[in-house]
Amino acid sequence: MIKKVISLFREKNILSLTTSMLVALIGLLNFMLLTRSLDKAMFGEWVLFITISTFVDMLRFGLTSNALIRFASNEDPAIREKYLGASYKIGLLVVAVCCIVLWFILGLVYLFNLNIDGGYRLFLIYYPLLALFNLSWNNSVSYFQALQKFDRVLYIRLLTTLPFLLLLFINYSLIKADISTILLVYLGCNMIPSLMIFYRKWDGLMHMKSADKESTKEMLRFGKFSMGTLVGTNLLKSADTIIIGLSPILGSVGIALYAIPLKLTDLLSIPLRSFSIAAYPRMSLLSQKNDMQSFKKLFYTYSGAITLMFIPIAILCYLLSNEFIAMLGGSAYTNEMPLLKNIFGIFIFYSVLLPMDRFTGVALDSLNKPKFNFHKVLIMTVANIIGNIVAVFYFKSLEYVALVTVLFTLIGIIAGYYYLNKIVEIKMKYVFLEGVCFYRNIKSEIKKITG
Repeated sequence: MIKKVISLFREKNILSLTTSMLVALIGLLNFMLLTRSLDKAMFGEWVLFITISTFVDMLRFGLTSNALIRFASNEDPAIREKYLGASYKIGLLVVAVCCIVLWFILGLVYLFNLNIDGGYRLFLIYYPLLALFNLSWNNSVSYFQALQKFDRVLYIRLLTTLPFLLLLFINYSLIKADISTILLVYLGCNMIPSLMIFYRKWDGLMHMKSADKESTKEMLRFGKFSMGTLVGTNLLKSADTIIIGLSPILGSVGIALYAIPLKLTDLLSIPLRSFSIAAYPRMSLLSQKNDMQSFKKLFYTYSGAITLMFIPIAILCYLLSNEFIAMLGGSAYTNEMPLLKNIFGIFIFYSVLLPMDRFTGVALDSLNKPKFNFHKVLIMTVANIIGNIVAVFYFKSLEYVALVTVLFTLIGIIAGYYYLNKIVEIKMKYVFLEGVCFYRNIKSEIKKITG
């Protein structure tokens, strides 16, 4: 029985879910420590810095990450190393461009004494260093996802997140450092794992010589659409924060308030992220083998199972929303509880819609149709930006900003199924039928284990 339990936890989907859950839990604890260590305005600056940094990371790694997962899923080690080297080479060039552009803009800010939000200023100063420090470990994570070695992904992610959590706890308990010091610690916690991965030769630097022009061009051809998709996907989340930060009325305090229910919603999507990470290489392999029946079955199973999982979780989260908000934000946000609860309720409905939207995107990329996925995300992004501008500058309401999120997700579901049906015939009823079958199989496996 013990061996069966151990084998269950070594299963790829479970490992991927474990990684996502642990990283998200650490992120949640980081968030709670920061809300209690920084005042609202400073915390808003931190959120803005992280939001923009994550957005630009998506631009950088969107160019290589999905392409590396797809092409490095090949069974030939020489081909895998060739694409790993090409990915690192492209990433290094993008880092150089980021450094030049952002520090040039920073020079203009100082030269003309421009008044910008503190979060934007922190981004211009520190992000070029962050981009260099997180290149190696991010590239290795994509590579091990392609190989479906999720135990190594778990190891790397813990190595990049646990030290920062420990140092934040020490800061909260003893030091009470300002935001600049916390940012320097954050940079160090990204640099040290990359040095270790460089030493283990997991990042691709040593394989750059294997990357020929054709492999690099192939990655860029795939990556240009994949990058647009990932950037658009991240912009769907980050546009809210960025546009709120531009508002003279809502500003950094508005960002801090909006970040709390948004963080709670991120926790609801942990299973979605982990299962989509596990699904992508499997669906890509089936696509390359032209096994469309198995491909569709896998798509139905993932879409249906996660949607059915989210419904009871969403209901429970709404019933406990007061407790969750108080736990995350602390006493400093008690007066804003009615506003935060309304925003959280809107986000809970949005989270139930997410699996149907996310897995159409995974399917399109797996079918080597990143162009269609990019078009889908582009439509959603345009709707989101226009809606957010109206919500922030006309209605001046954080609740309206959250409502826009539901609207663009519905648009994404419709667009995703439209593009997917251009390639393979997808019927909505099978999504839920296969989802129910998935849970029946899980129940059967548990009975076998427990005997």
